[in-house]
Amino acid sequence: MGKKISAIILTKNEAPMLEVCIKSLHWCDEILVVDNGSIDETVSLAEQLGARVLNFSHPSFARKRNEALKHAKGDWVLYVDADERITPTLAKEILVHIETDSSPVLQFKRQNICYGYELNNGGWENDLVTRAFKKTALKEWTGQIHESPIYDGNAELLHSPLIHLTHRSTEENLIKSANWTKLEAELLFKANEKPVALLTIFRKGIMEFFRRAIFKKGYKDGMAGLIEAVVQGINRMIVYIQVWELQQKPNLPDRYSKIDKDLIDSWDKEKEI
Repeated sequence: MGKKISAIILTKNEAPMLEVCIKSLHWCDEILVVDNGSIDETVSLAEQLGARVLNFSHPSFARKRNEALKHAKGDWVLYVDADERITPTLAKEILVHIETDSSPVLQFKRQNICYGYELNNGGWENDLVTRAFKKTALKEWTGQIHESPIYDGNAELLHSPLIHLTHRSTEENLIKSANWTKLEAELLFKANEKPVALLTIFRKGIMEFFRRAIFKKGYKDGMAGLIEAVVQGINRMIVYIQVWELQQKPNLPDRYSKIDKDLIDSWDKEKEI
């Protein structure tokens, strides 16, 4: 009897992306969808496509990945996001490595597609993710934003890429950045980031743009690469704006209370209106 494989997908309102993701995993023995409170058709669609759904809401991706590990039934676990795709070539390569037991951990190079274009520069060229594990080798996932696995043994990098359909639209970018920039800002604030000045906000954004567009040659990917560099620069600015906001919060309740009090006082003086 061959080794069983559990595919794990983390979701939150991923109905538009989920169907093809699940269909690209039909060769696995089990598909487990860990849903973080979706309000669209994600859960019903997953069930219609034969996946088992686990409802588990938590802001930490590491916690959700760890919870999935507890419920997976396979000898191996394969983590795939809803906007990622397993090609037939990659699936065959995974199965060969699992059957030959050549390594307890498998690593993939992601091929990132932004705005419909492949990005091979700007920091995207070395996007390696460790996602397939013999269940006994994976200990846990750690990290608040960019989670990483702790495991026993050596990871083997496969040749076939994992397709990542990221940043499909500006709207999708804004929704995604609203979540992760908030988490990153909270971590920086807790680490006692020094008071944020306006110059700091602009400097962080400009440096990130030049790092991706020029130093990492994002311009070679054309307009899509330059737009992505702009987006990443804006995201850095949003992170530090939120750090500044958190630094103001100890005084915010008093400020808003004073505004409300002044308003009530002004209405008390205008009884005739």
